[in-house]
Amino acid sequence: MNQLLKTCRRLANSGIILDRYGNNFRLRTPFSSEKLLLPFRRTLASVESSTNVSNIQPGPCLLFSEDENMLRDTVRKFSQSSIAPKVREMDEKGETDKEVISQLFSNGLMGLEVPVEYGGSGLTFTQACIVIEEIARVDPAVAVLVDVHNTVVNTAVRKWARPEQKKKWLTALATDTVGSFCLSEASSGSDAFALKTRAVDKGDHFVINGGKLWISNAMEAGLFIVFANVNPEKGHKGITAFVLDSKNPGLSIAKKEDKLGIRASSTCELVFQDAKVSKEDVLGEIGNGYKIAIESLNEGRIGIGAQMIGLAQGAMDIIFPYLHERKQFGSRIGDFQGVQFQYAQARVELEAARALVYNAARMNDAGISIRKEAAFAKYYSAQVAERIASKCIDLAGGMGFVKEFGLEKYYRDVKIGHIYEGTDNIQLQTIAKEMQRESGFDKK
Repeated sequence: MNQLLKTCRRLANSGIILDRYGNNFRLRTPFSSEKLLLPFRRTLASVESSTNVSNIQPGPCLLFSEDENMLRDTVRKFSQSSIAPKVREMDEKGETDKEVISQLFSNGLMGLEVPVEYGGSGLTFTQACIVIEEIARVDPAVAVLVDVHNTVVNTAVRKWARPEQKKKWLTALATDTVGSFCLSEASSGSDAFALKTRAVDKGDHFVINGGKLWISNAMEAGLFIVFANVNPEKGHKGITAFVLDSKNPGLSIAKKEDKLGIRASSTCELVFQDAKVSKEDVLGEIGNGYKIAIESLNEGRIGIGAQMIGLAQGAMDIIFPYLHERKQFGSRIGDFQGVQFQYAQARVELEAARALVYNAARMNDAGISIRKEAAFAKYYSAQVAERIASKCIDLAGGMGFVKEFGLEKYYRDVKIGHIYEGTDNIQLQTIAKEMQRESGFDKK
């Protein structure tokens, strides 16, 4: 440990700070840029020391570092100043304001985990979840655009693209191009790998035919990760990931869904008709698409968990001051014991959901398997967020039922948390299978 402390002091004297995140160490260096998130960038560092880092006791998952708290405060201010004034208009129009998207890019919020060398912010996954939570606190619709783009699309490219592909795609995704993840189909919702979209090998390229449903970010996207089967006889082992440009003449948007909630986030049906894709645009290996999808969605589920706890906190932010401003029977509503019990219960559940989300996020940063923990986080956070959004409307009475007050949008937005990135039952099934595996009952 003495050697480690000496290393920290030597780096600090050079203007470099070594931060600890559980068992991980990252260098913090001063950057000069107008980007919002550059002060929080990290570069992985290896420290030559005889110290056994694994013996260091990890801290509480909800104990955030100074930088993480600074990041939270910065994104909160950005969301309040740049997103909040446009929330109702975007919801009514059913589209995300182009200026908001431009500001998301210019402030580094669309390349959260993308390495600095590709124009990204170089943050950790935990820090990405902080960003998603804070944006969802103001508008869950904008938060899901940021979430899908960062935790699913960018993650897939970061982990599976070749170096030359990363230079091309990550640079675009971090600076000016929205990404979309195209997996679901009419015949493959929860049974995701029963997809029918086909990619036929034509020698130097593939031709894709088929369709996709419920595709987030489709209207805004300039880049699509599309899953198609190159060899249906092999089942899911024939599924392959392809990257298509939005200008591909064989790709078209057939329909934009008119939704209950997260209305500013586009959800569309896509059609592929003889879409020609170069073999240079295959992401990962042929037949490895199912693995790319599973691993990307595991992280995406934690991101949705962050969206849900942000949504619940946003509803609490509205109702709590109201309960202490409005009086009935000569007393503030928030002072009635029956009401206190209800908002205290909501806070307990919210903190429990938040702990599940950030525990999973920190495990992911530490390189630990998160299949079960991601399911925990998504399932419980969606349950809690719906209860809190509903309870806040109850406590607000008539005011909670009108658009002007702001609560009804959270109530509409929360329902999708039970559905996308794997339904509640899929999360429970995943948890059950992991329980069987851990106990040795997975083999009949």
